[in-house]
Amino acid sequence: MSDVGENSDPNDRHVPGDDPDTDRSVAARREADAIETTRANRTWWDLEADGYYDEHGTFLGDDDFVWGPEGLREADAALLGELEGKDVLEIGAGAAQCSRYAARNGARVVATDLSGGMLRHGAELNGRFAIATGLTVPLVQCDATTLPFPDACFDTVFTAYGAVPFVADSAALMAQAARVLRHGGRFVFSTTHPIRWALPDDPGYVGLSVSSSYFDRTPYVEQESGAATYVEHHRTLGDRVRELTAAGLCLLDLVEPDWPPENQQVWGGWSPLRGALIPGTAIFVCEKSVN
Repeated sequence: MSDVGENSDPNDRHVPGDDPDTDRSVAARREADAIETTRANRTWWDLEADGYYDEHGTFLGDDDFVWGPEGLREADAALLGELEGKDVLEIGAGAAQCSRYAARNGARVVATDLSGGMLRHGAELNGRFAIATGLTVPLVQCDATTLPFPDACFDTVFTAYGAVPFVADSAALMAQAARVLRHGGRFVFSTTHPIRWALPDDPGYVGLSVSSSYFDRTPYVEQESGAATYVEHHRTLGDRVRELTAAGLCLLDLVEPDWPPENQQVWGGWSPLRGALIPGTAIFVCEKSVN
């Protein structure tokens, strides 16, 4: 599971003060284009990389694959299909924990992320991984909407809470994923379940009351003195399906993981209380047409 900004828990956000006139850091729903989004999220994750790994590294593991805060693991879900001998790309990889899992299971993997700070953590983990397994994962810094790879060069593309909500043009991201996939290849991504955008970002009872329109696509923006420091973009389930089909992808499955009773952690707006009542994560399993 990756991080926000191209990668991570989209609810590890700062909480602004009650009075925006006395608090220079405020959150708002306002428009944010691709340039502002990219600049803000790259900087945010460069600054947050150390703290994110310190807080969530144990849950994520160094070479494990977690699809979301519920704790659903690829080892149990098998959403990617066979990995042995496959060419695999992770976008919005963060420190590339999921990529190392894929490498450990026989894939040839490349991991990309927008944030140099997150990739530096990935390089450190790669060093330990290489000592333990003799394997490593190439790391590439790039924007997920402009992937620097040839057409049809991967069998599988995936991202776990990375990239998809943190670009202004997610349709372009879908098109890029489809472009680098071989025919019959699989694209799988997890993201915040769209229903969450209608509810306050609170793990308690406050977070169970609808406060916003599910259909409001206005980006969530944290800003300081008017300049965006973090941006997240909302799409409905229908929007996601239309983006995928427009890119030439077929939706095979939509997974909404249950919150297991043994998981008692609170992670941002995710919690056992909310997880028992509403889905927190949506995982889209897609395939590129063979024609």
